[in-house]
Amino acid sequence: QVATVTEYGAFIKIPGCRKQGLVHRTHMSSCRVDKPSEIVDVGDKVWVKLIGKEMKDDKLKLSLSMKVVNQGTGKDLDPNNVSLDQDERKKRMFRDYTSQKITLEAVLNTVCKKCGCKGHFAKECFVQPGGTKYSLIPEEEEEEVAAAGFEREKKTTLADNPSKKRKK
Repeated sequence: QVATVTEYGAFIKIPGCRKQGLVHRTHMSSCRVDKPSEIVDVGDKVWVKLIGKEMKDDKLKLSLSMKVVNQGTGKDLDPNNVSLDQDERKKRMFRDYTSQKITLEAVLNTVCKKCGCKGHFAKECFVQPGGTKYSLIPEEEEEEVAAAGFEREKKTTLADNPSKKRKK
């Protein structure tokens, strides 16, 4: 019987036992559950399976699952715990690889073994043998080129405006 419902799951009273167990929201259904209160209410009778027990601070914590039990008949749908093992493997597969990511600085400091230019790897090289070589523009030159382009653009727009007035 459901004793309380929280945002992360539901606590279940086990008949013939003083302990309560937690059905985490990930073990309520095979579908994603955002709000456990949409699945169960306090006082509902549900079928559960004991999937884990843990001693923490001299207290026994019971983990229960509803998704591996048929809620109509109470039949165990996962008698050999195959689906639970698969869920555990899925959790282990998602690791934090942020420390191993290549940063932009690391790519910029590389030199292509194929063409000898900076800023890309040989597998990303587009240079044909004997073709034009391209490399990165240093930051100072890049700012000067952008400023010169802006000045040219300004002059062309000023020159275009008087010609439009003459046509009218």
